Amino acid sequence: MWLQRLKLGPRFNVLLALVFVGGFALSGLALSNVLESRAKNEVTSKALVLIQTMNSVRDYTTTNIQPLLNPRLDTDSTFIAETVPAFAATEVFQRVRKIDDYKDFFYKEATLNPTNLRDKADSFEANLVQRFREESNTKEISGFRDLPGGQVFYIARPLAVGKESCLRCHSTVDKAPKSQIATYGDQNGFGWKLNDIIAAQIVSVPAEEVLDNARRSLTLIMSILLGVFLAIVFVINYLLKRSVIRPIRQMARTAEAVSMGEMATEFEQNSRDEIGTLAAAFNRMKSSLEISMNLLNKKQ
Repeated sequence: MWLQRLKLGPRFNVLLALVFVGGFALSGLALSNVLESRAKNEVTSKALVLIQTMNSVRDYTTTNIQPLLNPRLDTDSTFIAETVPAFAATEVFQRVRKIDDYKDFFYKEATLNPTNLRDKADSFEANLVQRFREESNTKEISGFRDLPGGQVFYIARPLAVGKESCLRCHSTVDKAPKSQIATYGDQNGFGWKLNDIIAAQIVSVPAEEVLDNARRSLTLIMSILLGVFLAIVFVINYLLKRSVIRPIRQMARTAEAVSMGEMATEFEQNSRDEIGTLAAAFNRMKSSLEISMNLLNKKQ
C-alpha cells in the first residue's frame, strides 16, 4: 500500500488530513442545518413581532377608529378605508418596511372572500386558510414557497372574525354601509360569520435573506475551524518531530554505527516513555552483543 511506503511524519499527516476532511465534511453538514434552523428562528421571531404589532393596529382601529368614523360610512359617497383593520394594518406595515431591519419583509392578510381584492388569497394561501379551518389546533405554519420573483420563507397565522362590529360590513349586503357598496360593489366580502377563520396573516421574506445569513455564519465558523486545524497540525508536527521522529532517527543512526562495529556508541536514553524504553532495550542488546563478540574473540 502506498501509505506504508511513506515516512512516519508524512504518513501521520496524511492520516490526520483524512480524519479532518471527514470530520470537516460532517461538521459542515451538521452546522449548515443548525445555522439554517437558527436563521429561520431569527426571521420567525421578527415575523411574530410584526404580526403582534399588526394585531395591535387592528385592535386599535376596531376599538378607537371605527366608532369615530362609522357614522360617516352611510353619508359619505366614498368608503373610508381607514375604518377597516386589515387596511390599517397593511398601511402601517408599509411604513415599518422603511426600517432597514424590515425592508425585505412582506405582509398580507390573505382572505378567501375579501371586500378589497388586493387581499384575495391565491391558491397556495387559500390552502393555508383551509388547513387552519380543518386543524383547529394548528396556530402557525411556516416554510418555503416559490413565487415568480423567487423563493420566500413565510410564517402564517389564522385570522378569525373576532368581533360583532366586523359583521356590519361583511355579513349581508343589506347591512353593509352604502359607501362600501358604492366603492367595492356587492359581490365580494359578504357571508362572514363570527369566529370563522376567514384569512391567514402571512409575513414573508426572500429565502436568500434566510439562507445568506446561514451561509455567512457557516463560512465564518468553517474558516475558524480550518485555521484551528492548521494550527493543531503545526503544533502536533512539531511535537511529533521533537518527541518521536528525531529520537527514532538518532537511534537509527546509532544502530547503523553499532552494526559497523562502533561499539562505543550509546543509544541516547533521555526519557522514561516508550522511546526511552526502546533506547534502554537497544543499549542492553548492544551490551549483550558486545559480550558475545568478546567471548567469540577469546575462543579464537
